[in-house]
Amino acid sequence: MRLLVKRRRQYTRGNANWLTTLSVLGLAWPCRPKCGKIIPPTHGLPAWLDDHLPALEGPLMPIKIFCLGDIIGKPGRAVVAELLPSLIAREKVDFVVANAENSAAGSGLTPAVFQKLLATGIDVCTMGDHTYRKRDILPLLQSSDRLIRPGNYPPDAVGRGWTVVSSRAGVAIAVLQVMGRLYMNPLDDPLRTIDKMLAEVPRDIKVRIVDFHAEASSEKIAMGWHLDGRVSISFGTHTHTPTADARVLPGGTAFVSDLGMTGPYESVLGRRKDRVLQFMITGMPNFFEIATGDPRMCGILATVDEVSGHALSIVRCDLRGTTQDAAYDAADGHGGKRQGEL
Repeated sequence: MRLLVKRRRQYTRGNANWLTTLSVLGLAWPCRPKCGKIIPPTHGLPAWLDDHLPALEGPLMPIKIFCLGDIIGKPGRAVVAELLPSLIAREKVDFVVANAENSAAGSGLTPAVFQKLLATGIDVCTMGDHTYRKRDILPLLQSSDRLIRPGNYPPDAVGRGWTVVSSRAGVAIAVLQVMGRLYMNPLDDPLRTIDKMLAEVPRDIKVRIVDFHAEASSEKIAMGWHLDGRVSISFGTHTHTPTADARVLPGGTAFVSDLGMTGPYESVLGRRKDRVLQFMITGMPNFFEIATGDPRMCGILATVDEVSGHALSIVRCDLRGTTQDAAYDAADGHGGKRQGEL
């Protein structure tokens, strides 16, 4: 069984002859993005689609959202600058979210790096446990609506936990972030916090994206089920390792436990493998310098119906860039090892 749904005449994104083909088993698109393979849900017809089947006789208004995993230092920034603009143009991406907490020298964010990231086409940057590593980012955390940190930090912490930014097509999109508690610094309950923040988002904003910055896969999966049907996309960050569980949940939420990192994969989580191995073998402290080899841009590309806010598909992306020689530049602030460090 297949449903063919023609888009509205006034909806002019992409090819004018384009038809959205909804496979009731896979929700797959006829024109697959070049960045990866369509990963359909394995549970058959999603509950939200079954419940709203008559509504699908009318038009869908799909938009494409790209979510980028933790950007690691200069190599991560370089591969984003190299690959993201062409991806946005080729796939007609409407909105880009990226985790930027490791983008300056591998830990934290500086104003200069923030501006570089926005210039590549990123719309909103999220942070994490390294939010306050660079003090000069504090004014931007207070003033910019394109930069958020986990909302379950204490109330007096600088910054905001959610924001609303318009996409390239003029669709208002809410981006929210919370941080996990398993194997992380103790913060307020992320489940109750995300419920509170979602209640604060205006009800007419249907497209909602959540970055759950957490260590444990079990906590991230639990968050995905907690949010299913209430947000468009729920993705995990922090571990720097992409997971193979990307799918659309029964309630219409695109989910993946972790996006992986955007940075050098010839490394140990973005750091030089020889430095990390030396520490593990000898037990002696060592400076974990940013690596440079095999830079990749990793994340997911989700298609979302802007009218209902439900996700229609999710695609894992793993794109290789050009290796850069330098691990740091002036935008990193203080990047190399400090005096007295090994």
